[in-house]
Amino acid sequence: MIHIFDVDYTVIRRSSTWYFLCEALARKVVAFSQIRGLPIDWFRYKMGRAKQEFIEEAVKRIVGIEKGVLEQIAEDSFVRRLKFNIYSGAVNLINEIRSRGETVLFATSSFHILIKPLEHFLGITESLASTLEFKDGKTTGRLEGESFFGERKKTAVAAWLEERALRPEELCFYSDSYTDLPLLAYCGKPVAINPDRFLEREAKKRGWQIIRFRETLGQT
Repeated sequence: MIHIFDVDYTVIRRSSTWYFLCEALARKVVAFSQIRGLPIDWFRYKMGRAKQEFIEEAVKRIVGIEKGVLEQIAEDSFVRRLKFNIYSGAVNLINEIRSRGETVLFATSSFHILIKPLEHFLGITESLASTLEFKDGKTTGRLEGESFFGERKKTAVAAWLEERALRPEELCFYSDSYTDLPLLAYCGKPVAINPDRFLEREAKKRGWQIIRFRETLGQT
């Protein structure tokens, strides 16, 4: 069995971008004026009205930042903020799966540069994640390819399985979000973790497993 986890609100309490931006704003690498539209995007997401292109639009606001700076902020935000907000239950579940010799990876619309410290901490060696584009070592305001959001995440996972001659029935996918319904419906074993109200309704209707994590590493 292949086990694929969403990251934001599934493995960690909030968005990985949130922890990163808190650190970037504190260091004045990113100005609030650059991200002032994000609260509106977040509200639309919570109301079940997320736009398919909202990640591509958000990336346009962070042009010209050096890759090394982003990597350092990602590492520091993990150590100072994100690490303490990893769900203990997620850590235990991932460790249990890996102890059985089964494969674990992430599939997230978050940026790979932001989740790399989390990968290393949990011993995960592969992820399907949105990738920032760089030119001359600086952000261009674009992505390499498309974001792994909604239907696109399902498409990316399906391609990953096909490359390895694996079937959807061999996949267990864990997510909190209604935006992942396409992938949850596609896989052999869908699991809703801390589901939002839209996903919880659908999970109950379809008889999917629901898991709720409460404590984080900062509380244990």
